[in-house]
Amino acid sequence: MAERFDRIWHNARLATVRGDLPELGVIERGVIAARDGRIAFAGARSDFPSGADAAERIDCAGRWITPGLVDCHTHLVFGGNRAHEFELRLQGASYEEIARAGGGIVSTVAATRASSEAELVASALPRLDALIGEGVTTVEIKSGYGLNTETEMRQLSAARAVGRNRPVSIRTTFLGAHALPPEADGDKDRYIDLVCRAMLPAVAQAGLADAVDAFMEGIAFSGDQTARVFGAAKALGLPIKLHADQLSNLGGVAAMARAGTVAVLLPGAFYFIRETTKPPVELFRAHGVNMALATDCNPGSSPLTSLLLAMNMGATLFRMTVAECLAGVTREGARALGVLGETGTLEAGKWCDLAIWDIDRPAELAYRIGFNALHRRVWRGQ
Repeated sequence: MAERFDRIWHNARLATVRGDLPELGVIERGVIAARDGRIAFAGARSDFPSGADAAERIDCAGRWITPGLVDCHTHLVFGGNRAHEFELRLQGASYEEIARAGGGIVSTVAATRASSEAELVASALPRLDALIGEGVTTVEIKSGYGLNTETEMRQLSAARAVGRNRPVSIRTTFLGAHALPPEADGDKDRYIDLVCRAMLPAVAQAGLADAVDAFMEGIAFSGDQTARVFGAAKALGLPIKLHADQLSNLGGVAAMARAGTVAVLLPGAFYFIRETTKPPVELFRAHGVNMALATDCNPGSSPLTSLLLAMNMGATLFRMTVAECLAGVTREGARALGVLGETGTLEAGKWCDLAIWDIDRPAELAYRIGFNALHRRVWRGQ
C-alpha cells in the first residue's frame, strides 16, 4: 500500500541546516512530506517513497526551503516605547541625563506596570506579526519590565496569550533580575531576595516560564547575586540562561565552550547603541562555541522586528558567514532555547516548520537589506 501524507512539497531546493558548519545540508532536488504536523520525510526526490500520495501536493517551482526561523532572544511584550528618548539622544542628551529625567528602563517599567494584559497583548501583536511575516515560527519572549511579582506574571501571561493568538511557537523566559526597580532604593541584595523567594516561586507555580534569565553586568547584578537566582531556578526545575559580557569581558567564552552553551549575538543592539566592541566571533569559532542570532527586540536598545535584518547585520558588522547566519536563526536559535529536538532543522520527526523563499541562493537572505523574499511560511504543517 502506498504511503500517504497530509502534504507534500516537491520540486524544491532544501537547506536542511543539518550537520555541522560550514555545510548547509543543500539538497537540490528535494521533497518534504508532512503528517500530523511533523516532517515525515525531508530529502532527495530520488529517495522519496515511490507511489507516495498526499491530500495536498505543492509544487515549489524550484524555490528554496529552510527551517522556519527562530528568534531566540526578544523582549517583545512591554508597555509604551522610548522614541522620545531616541530623539533626545540624537540631540546630545546622555544616558544619565535621560535616566535622571525619568527615562531609560524606569520609563518602560512604569508603562508596563500601567498596562493591562490585554493592552500588552495588543501592543505586542504587531511586533510579532512583523517577525511572522519574515518566516519566523518560534519566538522567545522575556519578562523583565515589571520588576514586581504582579507585573512580571502579567508580562509572561501576555506572552503566552500572543502565542494563542497567532500560529507560532512561543517560549517564555522570566527575567526578574533585569534591573533594579525604583522602590528598591538601590538595595540589590534585598531585591534579589524578592526575586528568589517571591517572584520565582509564583511564576513557577503558575507555569508561566520555560526558563529563567538574569542580567549579570556592572550596571545590573553581580555574579553572586546571579548565582542565587540560578540556584533558586534550578531548585524549581527551570533551565537558566544569562545576559553577560555585553559591556565588559567576564571571561565567558571559555566557560561557554566547557558547558556547551550557545552564544546569542544581538547585532541590533550593537548597531542601535553605536557599540564599538564586537563580540569575539573568532574566539567562538576557535573554541567551538555555537552562535545564534536574534533581534533582541526591546524598546531601549534594539527596537528591531526583522530577523532578516539581524542576519545582514551579523554578516556585515560581525563578519559571520552566510552559513553561520542561517544556522544562527534556525538550528542554533532552537538549540539556545532547548528545542532543537523539535524544530530548527529539516529532518523527519521534527515539527513541520518551514520558510519557503523566492531566492536563487541562501546568501540572499543575509545579503539583501529591507527586502522580504518569503514566499510562504508553514507552521506545524499548515
